[in-house]
Amino acid sequence: MRIAFLTAPEGVEQVELTEPWQAAKDAGHEPVLVSTQSGEIQGFNHLDKADTFPVDEVVGDTSADSFGGLVLPGGVANPDFLRTDEKAVAFVKDFFDQGRPVAAICHAPWTLVEADVVRGRVLTSWPSLRTDLRNAGATWVDEQVKVCDHGDNVLITSRKPDDLKAFCETFLAEFAKAAG
Repeated sequence: MRIAFLTAPEGVEQVELTEPWQAAKDAGHEPVLVSTQSGEIQGFNHLDKADTFPVDEVVGDTSADSFGGLVLPGGVANPDFLRTDEKAVAFVKDFFDQGRPVAAICHAPWTLVEADVVRGRVLTSWPSLRTDLRNAGATWVDEQVKVCDHGDNVLITSRKPDDLKAFCETFLAEFAKAAG
């Protein structure tokens, strides 16, 4: 399965990109780094710059049709940048419209709020997003990983980097079911 990993040019929490990326690769999938600009993205370890990663595809030049699933890494700034980019928001919404699985961790659900795809869904996130998610019509839970199938697609969410092991295992299992 080709899996899109959508990030902004800056602000992604590096471990929330690299661990799911490696898990997808190890499971035989093709991870593809999609961003709003070509070139490289800048990873962060919380607020400190970390490594850079080459962009494979630009969000305006690709579509959900090209992928079996979508992973949205967190970081505070990353989803904040993404939710202000109309093409990125439309790209995310397209996965929901097409019934393709989506996995989001930490602050990443902010982009889901902007895409208006959380209404009636149950999900988790970094705790500071709780009010935003509730105001957008979601039910927020404080769980390590939450799988929600109350919609046209499956949505997998986790709270923070400490949840990455469960997040990776769960999104890989759910993506396999969706592909099967």
